[in-house]
Amino acid sequence: MEIGSASEDDLSALLERLLPRDDRYRHRHGSPGHGADHLLPVLVSPTLVLAVVAGRPRLGTWQSVVLVDTNVDNPNRTIHLSFLPG
Repeated sequence: MEIGSASEDDLSALLERLLPRDDRYRHRHGSPGHGADHLLPVLVSPTLVLAVVAGRPRLGTWQSVVLVDTNVDNPNRTIHLSFLPG
């Protein structure tokens, strides 16, 4: 996604409208609204395929790779990268 110029704030506001962090979810363990964390992958893919050319990600002029994680119950994350020869 394009970052900067408040795009991150806009994304946070959009996710809050689509997946409010309250007690409406049947999945209720953890912090309030944790059920929304389990629905997030329906809207934001948990995986990404990205072309890398000459050791650099092939992105548009204003694009960046962004990790979206709203789950405050698990503050530590591990990101797995796999590279396939082209």
